[in-house]
Parts: sequence; C-alpha cells; structure tokens
Amino acid sequence: MGKKKKVIVTTVIRYLIILIFCVPMIMPLLWMLTTALKDNAAVFAMPPQWIPKVFHWENFTIGLQQIEFWKRFGNTVFISVIVCFGQVCSCMSVGYALARLRFPGKKLWFYLIIGSMMIPGMVTVIPVFRLWAACGFYGTWWPMIIPAFLGAPFQTFLAKQFMSGLPKSYDEAARMDGASRLQVLLKVIGPMCKPLIAVIAIQSFQGAWNDYLTPLLYVISKPEKWTLSLAVGRMTSSTYGTQWNLFMAADVVYMLPILILFFFCQKYFMEGLGSLNSSGVKA
Repeated sequence: MGKKKKVIVTTVIRYLIILIFCVPMIMPLLWMLTTALKDNAAVFAMPPQWIPKVFHWENFTIGLQQIEFWKRFGNTVFISVIVCFGQVCSCMSVGYALARLRFPGKKLWFYLIIGSMMIPGMVTVIPVFRLWAACGFYGTWWPMIIPAFLGAPFQTFLAKQFMSGLPKSYDEAARMDGASRLQVLLKVIGPMCKPLIAVIAIQSFQGAWNDYLTPLLYVISKPEKWTLSLAVGRMTSSTYGTQWNLFMAADVVYMLPILILFFFCQKYFMEGLGSLNSSGVKA
C-alpha cells in the first residue's frame, strides 16, 4: 500500500471513529426534533417513529404561544446579556490583578478562588436564598444579576492562567508611556485576550440562559418575570398531562440562540480552552 493510500485509509478510519462517538450525542437531539413535529399520540407509539407520518409544524406556533415566548425571550436576553457583561468585567479584572500585579496575600486569594470551586452549589442554596430574601430581593431579578459582578471562580482562574502567559514587557512599555493600570488592561492586555473573553462570555451567557433553579427560587410567584428556562420547564407540570410534542417544539426554539452563539464563537472558545491546557497552574 502506497503512502497516499495509507493516509486516505487513516483519515477514513479517524472520521469513522469520530462519527461513532458523535452518534450517541446526536441521537437525542434528532429525537427531540422529530418529536416536536409529531402529534402527541405518536410520541409514545410503538415501534418508535423516527420520521413522523405527518409533519405538524403548527406545534412550534402553539408551543411558543403557551409559554408567551417573546415576553420570556426578552426577559432572558436582558438577564443573560447583563450577566455576561458582569462576569467578563469582574473576571478579567480579578484575573489581571492575580496575574500581573504584586500585593500581599496574592497566593492566598488565588487558592481561596480555587478552593471555592470545590464547594457544591447546592450547599449554599438555602443560606443564599435567606440572604437575598432578607435584603428584600425576593421576586426580583437582582439575585440573578448581582452575583455576576462578583466574579466566578472557574472563569477567574481561566483569566489568571491566560494572562500569566502574556509577556510582562507589554505592561512595562505601556506604564513607561504613562498608561494607568486600567488603560493597560483595556488597551493592551484586553485586545490580546479575545479568546479568553469569548470563553468567559459564552460560558456566562449559556449559564444565565439555561439557569432554571435561580428563577424558580426567586421569581416563581411573578409570571411576568419568568425566563424561558422556567417557562419551558413549567410545561411539564401541567395538571392535565404534558403535551410532549409542544414541549419539545418549545425546547428546540429555546436551544437555538445558544447553538448560534457557539457556532459563531467556537474558534475563540477552543483557543481560550487550549491556552488553559498549555499554561499550567501558576500562583
């Protein structure tokens, strides 16, 4: 077998292996899409129908009407954009301080951030809920928005690691030209951190978009403040039974913004994650 044929065979085998591993992840998505196009009686038909006999495109219209899609879509976009902005600002600032500045207790603060990632989020749900309720924020979006401006452990760790790999000569040159620390971050370090910003932005936006527990805790009594995740999730708690075809139709539309966002930003996202793997932990 010639060298060219070996390369072709190796490439084909590689893609077949990738395809085999992709099938288990793609199948649930395909099932969700086909379910969204069936009538409710065909959802549990035996044997299962992968391709509906009749395509019910009206399921999407009815499903979106049931959850008042545009109102909840506006709520979700508003919260997700603010959370994304808050986490990018806070994580970039703290990451810059840990990576580029010298101050007492720097290692301690870094290890505290790392340690906080080991605490399960469910452990803090009750005390945090009581704290927000005592502040009078129950029934508002503030418990979803304010924490974003206080940073996130993993994204802060990622920012610190990324910036630690950048030459400090850039900072020194800017400081010699009279730039402040904020100017160095915004005009020198920031433009070199586009992959990092993309990772933080995508993760924070996705986290806020998919968050179900926080809206359930704080705005369940305020339907006008519901997010899409909460509205779609409540479709499965109907007194008269769940209409799974409508639920899946709403769920497909609910997923689209995240898929579109990742599609356009995947290059920067993968570059940012790659930088973390190559940098190692530096305190």
